[in-house]
Amino acid sequence: MNSLTPFPAPHQLPEQVAFHRTELSLILGLYGKMVAAGEWRDYGISCLREVAVFSIFRRAAENPLYRVEKRPKLRSKQGQYAIVGMDGQVLKRGNDLKLVLRVLERKLIRAID
Repeated sequence: MNSLTPFPAPHQLPEQVAFHRTELSLILGLYGKMVAAGEWRDYGISCLREVAVFSIFRRAAENPLYRVEKRPKLRSKQGQYAIVGMDGQVLKRGNDLKLVLRVLERKLIRAID
């Protein structure tokens, strides 16, 4: 008699892209600075099959101001990290998350001035 398991075998589970702890540390460090400057108020994280998204909001009920996306399949092409604006325009793309996040750090400098 075959026994049924309540969970699918590991090879049947869909792959999920997620941010690593070091990546989240960089993103949340910048997020904390922007919250302290009064620019950002909320965030959301989505881990999907081909992309992980860190969405940044001015208020909880709005569309995200920015999205930090991680797409490992683009690592050898355009770069696995991208900053996407509210209008869908890619503001910066690359393989070094710290360098990609600099486009948002410039906004912090303007917010403090």
